[in-house]
Amino acid sequence: MNLSKNLTLAEMLRSESAKRKGIENKPLPEHLENMKLLAENVFQPIRDHFGIPIHISSGYRSKELNKAIGGSQTSQHSKGQAIDIDMDNTSITNAQIFHWIKSNLEFDQLIWEFGTTKNPDWVHVSYAKSGNRKQVLIARKIAGKTTYLNF
Repeated sequence: MNLSKNLTLAEMLRSESAKRKGIENKPLPEHLENMKLLAENVFQPIRDHFGIPIHISSGYRSKELNKAIGGSQTSQHSKGQAIDIDMDNTSITNAQIFHWIKSNLEFDQLIWEFGTTKNPDWVHVSYAKSGNRKQVLIARKIAGKTTYLNF
């Protein structure tokens, strides 16, 4: 099943952690609707602009999977509203993806996840059906704890 021209449901559900832990990563109908909106409004415009495959390192996470990996209880991944993009080993940097999203797309949250001041380790982006906040954050480890600061 395709969520957009270049994104399949299988790509959004793929999880090595779920496989290792024997967790079924199955979305509910409302999660599928959210994933389609995310694919059409965020993923596909990125793919069309850069013209190369966009690598999703984390997509949908069932509540059970999210808990098993230590994700936030309010994670938008568990609602089908978020993806993490990691363009390592491609011609496009994570920083390029981040800045393009920030300047060109509607989104709820955009997070520069760790890394350096020049390039994040990955980019988290979420999209909600309504009420997108356009919140731009940077994630850093401070005293061993993940802290989110305004970008």
